[in-house]
Amino acid sequence: MGLLVDGVWKDKWYDTDSTGGRFERQDSMWRNWVTADGEAGPTGKGGFKAESGRYHLYVSLACPWAHRTLVFRRLKGLEDMIDLSVVHWRMKENGWEFRDGPGVIRDPLHGADFMHQVYTAAKPDYTGRVTVPVLWDKQTGTIVSNESADIIRMFNSAFDEIGAAPGDYYPEALRSEIDAVNADVYEHVNNGVYKSGFATSEDVYREEVTALFEALDRLEARLSDGRTCLLGDTVTEADWRLYTTLVRFDPVYHGHFKCNLKRLVDYPALSAYARRLHTGHGVGDLFDLEHAKRHYYESHDMINPTGVVPLGPVRHVADGEPA
Repeated sequence: MGLLVDGVWKDKWYDTDSTGGRFERQDSMWRNWVTADGEAGPTGKGGFKAESGRYHLYVSLACPWAHRTLVFRRLKGLEDMIDLSVVHWRMKENGWEFRDGPGVIRDPLHGADFMHQVYTAAKPDYTGRVTVPVLWDKQTGTIVSNESADIIRMFNSAFDEIGAAPGDYYPEALRSEIDAVNADVYEHVNNGVYKSGFATSEDVYREEVTALFEALDRLEARLSDGRTCLLGDTVTEADWRLYTTLVRFDPVYHGHFKCNLKRLVDYPALSAYARRLHTGHGVGDLFDLEHAKRHYYESHDMINPTGVVPLGPVRHVADGEPA
């Protein structure tokens, strides 16, 4: 894992010494929006009209943030409208790479060997982390967005007038409630597993992992009243944002990130909920267990210096057994 500094790649890990042992995620730098008419969205500039074949999505199958964009691309029937590149699972001194491997789809636009070359194709003097997902505009030759939360909302509605599949996962009547759930889930679960796993102070780790499991306890209680989804019986954006972390929890975060107070399968309501999302909406095949396990265990030398990938778990929400 590294970053670009004035367009030059540097192999440099997060500076947790300056933050007292805390992992702090960098804000996404590109925040433009694809819209139905090309007008500017909530942030960034305009000029990105929803058109079939115009946009290209860069993802990792290992990454939960990228996974959510793949889910929305499938749910909204955009797979024929928005083409795809997939990086290799192993992320070492060159960051995300397009080396050959099962599931990898190389970059047809730039012929890039490394994801950082896609970033400098958009901004030669870019400074910052090189992350996925990235939504690229072929027409203007630049990055539209590298913020997954924004990309899934574009996919949810921007392409509706040109043939996207029906379904609104961010309905106006539920937006305030969705936003509130998202804020808690992002802070304590989606990012909480990283704040636990990348902590370099015992006190910080204990604080973050405790907050993570308190959030999981709240979600278990929320789902124990008979509801099938976080906001009742309607699947929304909030469910899919949580799902991509839950499906990785027992195979990766429980062991690799030391999030081991409980397993997800120890939460009956929460694990059954994750299993319903995984099996009931035609998106289960988008989760690649091997990419997920091999990415985390093979990439993070400071956590797992041997690079040995564990065999287990035998039972998790994405396997063939009922959760």
